[in-house]
Amino acid sequence: MVKSLRPQNYNEVLYVGHYFRKGMPVLMDLTDVTDAEAKQIVDFATGLVFGRGGAMDRVDRKLFLLQP
Repeated sequence: MVKSLRPQNYNEVLYVGHYFRKGMPVLMDLTDVTDAEAKQIVDFATGLVFGRGGAMDRVDRKLFLLQP
C-alpha cells in the first residue's frame, strides 16, 4: 500500500516522515505548495531517504515517490 500525501505547507512534512519511518512508500504531491516550499520539502525528503537507506523517484514535476 502506498500512502499518498499532498502537503499544504512545510509544517506538514512530519506526516511524510511518519509514514516513511513506518515502512510505507509515500507518494508526495507538492502541487499545492510554492516552488520554494517544494524545494524545502524535497530537501527534507532527500535526507530522510538517504538516512533510512531508501529511494526517491521523481514521477512528475512536483510528484515524488519515496520508497523505504
